[in-house]
Amino acid sequence: MRRESGFSLIELLIVVAIILVIAAMAIPNLIKSRLAANEASAVSSLRTINTAQTTYSITYPTFGYADNLAKLGAPAPGTPVSQNNAALLDWVLGCATQPCQKSGYTFAIINPSGNPVSAYGSTGVPVTPGTTGIRGFCGSQLTIIRYDPNGGSNCTTPIE
Repeated sequence: MRRESGFSLIELLIVVAIILVIAAMAIPNLIKSRLAANEASAVSSLRTINTAQTTYSITYPTFGYADNLAKLGAPAPGTPVSQNNAALLDWVLGCATQPCQKSGYTFAIINPSGNPVSAYGSTGVPVTPGTTGIRGFCGSQLTIIRYDPNGGSNCTTPIE
């Protein structure tokens, strides 16, 4: 009687089981890494918005800060840069209508006050709290980034 070469069904099942165990250990770490990357991107985006706001207020002092992200975004092709589209943010953060979505977070400028605008807030909250991010982030003209541990915009704790 000849013995056929190849793997037995039991050997293949053992290999598949080992692969599933390794995947089960790796997936939670992958998800945590993605959440941390989204949160880091959100903080960076708020800092970018704050820098764009400072540049906008220096460039257009009669308007103060921008009251929405579209004013910090790029103008339509063939349209010159102006106080309505200052080209200080890319098309993702400087989208046509707020909130603008980037890396699992939505961003908006909130509570602009004064004429010219002398104060504003900016928020970055997870699109799906617990899935795309854990914490919500807030900024203002004071350039201090704070966070809400519950993923909202009730930010009280400064990032250290």
